[in-house]
Amino acid sequence: MTIPDRSGRRAGAPREPAVPTTVGELLMDRAEDDNPALFFQDRRWTWRQFVQASARRGWWIHRRATGGTLHIGVLMGNLPDYLFWLGGAALAGAVIVGINSTRRGDALARDVRRTGCDAIVTDGVGASLLDGLDLGAATGSSVRVDQLGFGLDQEKVVDGEDATALIGMTRPQPGDLYLLLFTSGTTGEPKAVRCTQGRLTSIGVVAAEAFGYGADDVAYCTMPLFHGNALMALWAPTLVAGGAVALAPKFSATGFVDDVHRFGATTFTYVGKALAYILATPQRADDGTCSLRRGFGTEGSITDIVAFECRFGCRLTEGYGSSEGGVAINRTPDTPPGSLGIAAPDVVVVDPETCTECPRAIFDDAGRLINGDRSVGEIVNRSGPGRFEGYYDDEPATTERTRNGWYWTGDLAYRDAGGFFYFAGRSGDWLRVDSENLTAGPIERVLVRFDEVAAVAVYPVPDPRSGDQVMAAFELLPGRRFDPQVFEKFLASQSDLGTKWVPDFVRISGSLPQTATGRVTKDPLKAEGWWDCPEPVYRRGRRTLSFHLLDGAGIEELRAEARLHGREQPVAGSR
Repeated sequence: MTIPDRSGRRAGAPREPAVPTTVGELLMDRAEDDNPALFFQDRRWTWRQFVQASARRGWWIHRRATGGTLHIGVLMGNLPDYLFWLGGAALAGAVIVGINSTRRGDALARDVRRTGCDAIVTDGVGASLLDGLDLGAATGSSVRVDQLGFGLDQEKVVDGEDATALIGMTRPQPGDLYLLLFTSGTTGEPKAVRCTQGRLTSIGVVAAEAFGYGADDVAYCTMPLFHGNALMALWAPTLVAGGAVALAPKFSATGFVDDVHRFGATTFTYVGKALAYILATPQRADDGTCSLRRGFGTEGSITDIVAFECRFGCRLTEGYGSSEGGVAINRTPDTPPGSLGIAAPDVVVVDPETCTECPRAIFDDAGRLINGDRSVGEIVNRSGPGRFEGYYDDEPATTERTRNGWYWTGDLAYRDAGGFFYFAGRSGDWLRVDSENLTAGPIERVLVRFDEVAAVAVYPVPDPRSGDQVMAAFELLPGRRFDPQVFEKFLASQSDLGTKWVPDFVRISGSLPQTATGRVTKDPLKAEGWWDCPEPVYRRGRRTLSFHLLDGAGIEELRAEARLHGREQPVAGSR
């Protein structure tokens, strides 16, 4: 099916309603709008139908919320029902808990219990993941969307039970808790971030203006709806602007271009290596004439951003942010290559130990950072928590994040003389090499230029003598292979690669471990190191750029060197 051109939208009679302060009010503003709201496969819904479908679920919530706010866990892929339950909770004043569908067993059950879920809305796949788990109050309260009359063919609201009556009875307020969104878990156990109706509404208003969302936009959503990227950067501004969302059940690089043409998508969001996967697909004659006008995301490499814009004629905007919302850093037209952008004056880089601002970065003539041990620190908002509303039922984590009355991101960075920020890694990404402190971010920005790779992770492994050695894990693009000699020539040509940044070990991975939103998580890589790695590892010769495959004899050589210098080395199976 091809979605018809939407340029002839009904303008509607002019009106000047009160500025919405809740998601429920945003939905009510669309209750009589017959313009497209949602595309999924070969189906479409108008905003009027979308609000009706949401109200049906809202009434189900209202009847079961006896004396308290209902917490509803949603465990399913990117299906229309997910958005309908988001709408129903907004109208009924309930809380939606976005359950990470990649979690399993006790970890999944713990997420459900710690967020106080009263019921779980799921599909057949999700129900199988929950089977036999202790879900606390939600045990035995799973709702199968395909079994309770909420299926895709049954959205009609019962007579008289419309959205107006529902929101009039429940009266949701801006300060009412609306979402619990789990962090990505790249640096520890995921935590549930609080998000009120007022916060999501204000985010939608700001994002719609900042990214130019309009009523004629079709926002293609491939990122999971249980995460802030899809909700805050895509669904909320689309709702504010009155555009439409085109849902993909999950991200597919091979299906991306077909879906863009099919839905007439004008904008999209992404995280991490999604761009690399799309660019690895065969080019098509109609790539440059597709409907995409812009995209927004985080952690895309400069090389991939430039290649994507050239191939699809689509402007990409990179930003720095998180589900917590304590800090925002945005690119401006004069942002240097590789920089995150600029931030408000109170957002600075701080030495976590002294709580003093770090000096600005100094670069040599080749662009190498030469004072990283002093200029790298943690990104901090000294004006306070910003939009951060705390973690749910986790006061210690909230206190740690807001100590000294500041908001601490847990992310490392440095700033140049112009005040532009450069990402340097997560708080656990420090390496101690030859008595010098390094961070992973600058090294990864160089290595990701290597043509064969889709993603790079840099992390420390124990040096047989003292401190750390640099290990890099490469996820190769489909159909590519690692040639040590080609890689050696690449390294030699990188003028901004610091002398201590060259990897001592390179792991060739079929797929780097990642969160559900595409962010690489390094803990499993660190645990396996070079000593317990199930994938090929190449070792660099000391003081050379020559790499060779590490075998059993090489591992024993490293152990012998460590014993000689009195250093304990990890052993296989020590994870």
